[in-house]
Order: sequence, then structure tokens, then C-alpha cells
Amino acid sequence: MNTIKETNFQFKNQTSFYRGKVRDVYSIGDDYLVMIASDRISAFDVVLPRAIPFKGQVLNQIAAKFLNATTDILPNWVVSVPDPSVTIGKKCEPFKVEMVIRGYASGHLWRTYKDGGRKLCGVSLPEGLHENDKLPEPIITPTTKAAQGHDEDIARADIIAQGIVSEADYVQLENYTKALYKRGTEISAERGLILVDTKYEFGKKDGVIYLIDEIHTPDSSRYFYADGYQERQANGEQQRQLSKEFVRQWLIENGFQGKQDQKIPFMTDEIVAKISERYIELYEHITGEKFIFPDPGKINERVQQNVESALTQL
Repeated sequence: MNTIKETNFQFKNQTSFYRGKVRDVYSIGDDYLVMIASDRISAFDVVLPRAIPFKGQVLNQIAAKFLNATTDILPNWVVSVPDPSVTIGKKCEPFKVEMVIRGYASGHLWRTYKDGGRKLCGVSLPEGLHENDKLPEPIITPTTKAAQGHDEDIARADIIAQGIVSEADYVQLENYTKALYKRGTEISAERGLILVDTKYEFGKKDGVIYLIDEIHTPDSSRYFYADGYQERQANGEQQRQLSKEFVRQWLIENGFQGKQDQKIPFMTDEIVAKISERYIELYEHITGEKFIFPDPGKINERVQQNVESALTQL
């Protein structure tokens, strides 16, 4: 299948290259980054062996849409989106925390609560919560950005005390996070969705704070379907999710959770096609727009040509 599994370009004025789990990032001079959303897919911190057609395009275009919809809140890093799978943006110095915001007792918060914890990242949690209940108000539960291994929970007071972020900057990050989540929940509600939790990353350039990376994608956020939410809660039923949870569930059902000595199950063409279809479904539901398939052809050549053309405009 025609996918972007990896790239190995050499662009004019390129100074460095970094390959993450799912993205290839090229530094151009001191001022710009070319971020290519590959079709690699990861789960349980493991990159799966087969790429998923259109997956990178889905995430890149969802992020572009939401970044464009939040420019009145704060500036973001995007300069252009020259290809469905590529964003070119300003190179910022990233803050070494990810700002996770949660509006519901789900995921990591719920696991902590179920095990008896009544605080997460220094934030107190009320008694009497049930899984997926709406919280009295959204809470921010930051994590450190680990160079290697897993990100770790950290309290606001520790971030400031350890000098990871200055108090003045952290207050601004909190305010931006709350405003972005509010905007995200409003847009989601228009699409019949609930934005359960999400994360934002910020950077600084020339003394200005920018929103960087992707936002409100199914890889960085958890969504519930709003229709029937209250009824399912009242009946103690699981909520209908819109996320890449279906990939994790397939892996679990086939004996893989990323643990040592576990073998990644074989991904047939049928499984790959189904995952691709689900990502396209996610795109159309979250954005309310029809997914536009790119012209068939040599995808890496198309990406290279589009990026090179865009770089001449910088």
C-alpha cells in the first residue's frame, strides 16, 4: 500500500533530522521545522510493523484545522501546510512539560482514583466519582516531557520549585490550556462529541509563547459520543469512544500489551485496511468534513516536491 513509512530527505539549509515514533522532523536553519506526519502507528509505546494508509494525513489535517480555529487565543507555530501530511512551522524552544487537561474521570485519572488516590498532580479529587463522570470543573494534570521512557506526572508546585517553568510562564500556560480546552469542547459539542481530556504543548520564541505540535487529534485526545452519554452513565455502562482505543483493543485481544517477550500480532491487509477506514471515520466525524483522498502516485516524491516548493517561499 502507498504509505509514508519513513522519509530520508535532504532539504536545502537542513541542519538536523529527528525520527520520532510517528513523525519525521527536519530542522531548517535556526528558524523552521518541517514536520512530516508518517503513517507509522504506535500503541503501548511500540511502533507497529505496518504503516496505516492516510493515518498521517488524518492527524495532520485535524491538527491544522484546530490550530487555525484557536489563533485568537494565542499564536501557534504553523507557517504553512504544503502537503496533506506535512506542516512547516516556527522552531520554538519547547517547555519541558505537557499540559494535560481533564474534564472527566477517565483513563489515567480514573485508574488512580479506583486505586484509592484522591489527588493527581497535587489536585484534589472529590469523593463519590464513578468512571467517566464529569468533573465539577476541568483540572490540569501536567506531565514531564521525558527524553527517554515514559512521561511522569508532576504537580504545579514542583514544576515551579524545580525551575522547569517560571511561575509567570506557568500561569500563562494554565490560562491558555483552559481557554483551548473550552474552545475544543465547544467545537466538539457542535459535532455531537465530548472532549474528555487532551494535552497541549507550548514553546517560546523571541519571548513569545506559542502553541506547538498537534492538538485535538484522536491520538492526543479522548472523545465520547454525546448522544446517550447520560443514559450510559446512569446505567453504569461503558461510554462510546472516538479515539485510537480500537487499535489497543485489537492488540490486547491478540495477546499484546507492549510487555517484554510479547510478540506483536501479524497485521493482515484486512486489519490494516480496517484501521485506515476507522481513522478516516474519525477525521470526518471530528471535522465535519469529507475526507479528500490525495492523488495516487509516489507519495514520498509528492511530499518532497511540496516541501521543497514551500521552503522557497520562506
